[in-house]
Amino acid sequence: MKLNATAEMEAISWPGFADLHPFVPADQAQGYAELIDGLESALAEITGYAGVSVQPNAGSQGELAGLLAIRGYHVSRGDADRDVCLIPASAHGTNAASAVLAGLKVEVVATAPDGEVLLDDLRAKLENHGPRVAAIMITYPSTHGVYEEHVREVCDLVHDAGGQVYIDGANLNALVGLARPGEFGGDVSHLNLHKTFCIPHGGGGPGVGPVAVAEHLVPFLPGDPLVASPSATPVSGTRFGSAGILPISYAYVALMGPDGLTEATKVAVLAANYVASRLHHHFPVLYTGPNGLVAHESILDLRRITAETGVTAEDVAKRLMDYGFHAPTLSFPVAGTLMVEPTESEDLAELDRFVDALVAIRGEIDAVASGRWSVEESPLRGAPHTAAALTADTWGRPYSRELAAYPVASLRGAKYWPPVRRVDGARGDRNLVCSCPPIESYASAPQTAPLS
Repeated sequence: MKLNATAEMEAISWPGFADLHPFVPADQAQGYAELIDGLESALAEITGYAGVSVQPNAGSQGELAGLLAIRGYHVSRGDADRDVCLIPASAHGTNAASAVLAGLKVEVVATAPDGEVLLDDLRAKLENHGPRVAAIMITYPSTHGVYEEHVREVCDLVHDAGGQVYIDGANLNALVGLARPGEFGGDVSHLNLHKTFCIPHGGGGPGVGPVAVAEHLVPFLPGDPLVASPSATPVSGTRFGSAGILPISYAYVALMGPDGLTEATKVAVLAANYVASRLHHHFPVLYTGPNGLVAHESILDLRRITAETGVTAEDVAKRLMDYGFHAPTLSFPVAGTLMVEPTESEDLAELDRFVDALVAIRGEIDAVASGRWSVEESPLRGAPHTAAALTADTWGRPYSRELAAYPVASLRGAKYWPPVRRVDGARGDRNLVCSCPPIESYASAPQTAPLS
């Protein structure tokens, strides 16, 4: 994810922003209103759309708001039968879930070997569903990490069939300043402020997933939950959602300016291609564009390595912890792969440190392939190595403690120690264990007197 600079974060702790109630009278929140208007206007300019709402509290909620706008638009025109949403096989999982929540039926469109939407299958789906097609949801650049060469054709085909085009803004960090979804065929997009516009990601805290729409969909943007509207369906309990963190993105846009935002996009794409070009001899890059380049991310394909050596993408992810790195996205959008998205926030030295770690790990994989270790007894399967394991009285592994802890020399000056050994996350997800007291303990507990 992107750097969350102190200069951007600081304002959210100021009482003027932090202490306002969501339903404070408007004349007591004029500064907030100015900030929100400014941010919505900037996001509309950046994306090429006519209107923006910051009400959705997450990217997934922004998807729902956008699809509700599309649904409301069709119903207002007497096209209530348009209830099919086309979604490419490469799409984020939330796309299908949002479509169902919006009352649409999902129809999957196949993807071609190069990762793009398979146009022949799209034409077939449009022919089959015709007047029932409400929309298509595409991600641009795609989840496969490429700028789809035929994105305008995809948009035109759906528009010709009477449908709307939803462009998932998850990867907008590779577009800002270079292209605008509202100009190459989009009718609606949601934006992930947690990535492209610097709001911190994860941790269960507040989020913002603004929805941006073309002129004809503006009346269907999320409305005020306190004001009944036949068309503007609210998706949050307050008009401006998680307003308390909007100063972060406002500060980022204001500090960067148009030239800075464009430069950030260029550096993000450059960084992704630098990593891909340095690693493709060690781990094949699964998808590239027609010119052999990627967009904002690259998918490293470990499936052949796994078939030949038994070393899995999860083994590489765990071993990266010993090198001081949180692993890239594991097994999405393709099982058995790692998806690397460096953004523009990492400098060249950090990119090189990451690449050097993966190159060293590839050397360990080669050692497994040559028979130096079995995969079960390799540092890859033993990773991550904790300080407790490395300082124990007994070791009993065919590789040294030094190799386990300091596989590259740079770690001697700055070592991160993983706190726990490997756990079987998939098993834990599938075999939930309740930590609640057994029901018998409630039966034997002393009874309290009833309230009078």
